[in-house]
Amino acid sequence: GAVVPRIKGIGHAPAAAPWGALASLACVDALIAGLVNGPAQALSSASMADTVVHVEPQAAFEGAPATGAPAPARLSKGAKKAANKAAKKEARQAGKAVAADSASETPAEAQAATMAISTDPPSGTRDFLPDEMRARNWLFGHMKEVARQFAFQEYDCPVLEHADLFKRKAGEEITAQMYNFTDKDGKEVTLRPEMTPSLARLVLSRGNALLLPIKWFSLPQCWRYEAIQRGRKREHYQWNMDIFGEPSISGEVELLAALITFFERVGLTAADVGIRINSRKVLSSVLEAQGISKDQFAAVCVIVDKLEKIGEEAVVAELEGKGVAPDVGRRIVRTLGIKSFGELEELLGDAAKEAIAELAQLFDLARSYGIGDWLVFDASVVRGLAYYTGVVFEGFDREGKLRAIVGGGRYDRLMTLFGAPKPVPACGFGFGDCVIMELLREKNLLPQMTQQTDFVVVPFDNDMRGPALQVTRALRQAGFSADLLLEPTKRVKSAFSYADRVGGRYVAFVAPDEWEKGLGGPQ
Repeated sequence: GAVVPRIKGIGHAPAAAPWGALASLACVDALIAGLVNGPAQALSSASMADTVVHVEPQAAFEGAPATGAPAPARLSKGAKKAANKAAKKEARQAGKAVAADSASETPAEAQAATMAISTDPPSGTRDFLPDEMRARNWLFGHMKEVARQFAFQEYDCPVLEHADLFKRKAGEEITAQMYNFTDKDGKEVTLRPEMTPSLARLVLSRGNALLLPIKWFSLPQCWRYEAIQRGRKREHYQWNMDIFGEPSISGEVELLAALITFFERVGLTAADVGIRINSRKVLSSVLEAQGISKDQFAAVCVIVDKLEKIGEEAVVAELEGKGVAPDVGRRIVRTLGIKSFGELEELLGDAAKEAIAELAQLFDLARSYGIGDWLVFDASVVRGLAYYTGVVFEGFDREGKLRAIVGGGRYDRLMTLFGAPKPVPACGFGFGDCVIMELLREKNLLPQMTQQTDFVVVPFDNDMRGPALQVTRALRQAGFSADLLLEPTKRVKSAFSYADRVGGRYVAFVAPDEWEKGLGGPQ
């Protein structure tokens, strides 16, 4: 077998012998001990001479029956005839009952009963077949490992949440995107569209019991009723990393470093991906300089956030709908196109001095961290959610083919929305699984992930089922994965064909000749 290697030479049966039980359990013990220390040790410890694993018996199994179950009792001809007659009568009665039930159905019920159920998942959702699960687990494994390296702790919350949590954070308009309903207790609930409000609820519920700062992460499934497009589903998984209790820019730098570490782990470079950086404080200064009031601020942020998607003229038109004059709208858009701190400071003067100094510090720290090449200052990055209070950032693919890969920022006032007596400094990001998988496919960075099985154990016939179970259990207890062929076979070709299909590294045949010799087994 070129695909499935056979273990060389454990108790090889002579060429004239049938394909028999091809190793003693003592040899399996030696094999296990050897494989733990590496394949080379496994080969030497078991006195190898060929390419098939042999499994043999010993006295411990002598109590097992040597033959199969006794043959069933035979019926006389008269008894057979009577049994057949009774069976036909019962079938006729069952057919009449089915016909009666069908006659009582309405046409609509009859039609519904004959309609085939859709085999597709609900619109915007996904099935994950085993090969897709391997890819998903690979991706999530990298995310979790990065979180571990940065000393974040994992948490989780119910997928069913209080609808009011999200209304408080994003306003009543969020309900149009929620899978929300009234439960049987009369409570307004929803499948969570994101995780941050649940985290805020959890932190708030613990009060002073939590020692700040805390660094937590999660990988929840989220639900949002949106238009389906490339990189956007109605359900997705989202990697969240959040820091509560750290007021300085160091929190954002740590999050950015975690993101870039992840990108590097999956094979992406600064030539593939960048992270745009801005500050809500800078944006506030820009809008104030153009006469935008605090009452208009949140609505203007949402509109300006669409700049890259819908273009300048459409943004200006929407701003006009919110009471912003067209010439003011154009000045806002032009200002947001500034790409350097110097230009921004010259335009805004002292109004944005503190915010610009904070951004400059972030870029200095990023260079010290060795991640400066990934970051780009972009005054147009808004992140439409109005609760952001400081630095905001957004990951993007440099070819511009995809939606934002990841987004986040500082949200120091979020906790007060849910009843906290005072603001709690916090920052975090949300990183969905859909866009990054599109990008990794685009860059051919997804590894080939096939099923891998250490051993396939093959019983020769029904009498060898018991010994094969013993071998399988011994392998699994030793830490190996073992797939037991559920239907015994004497055909070596069939066994190896199955092993190829399940990614078997070794095949262990368990057959009678050597087993009966009592050459080994558990002592």
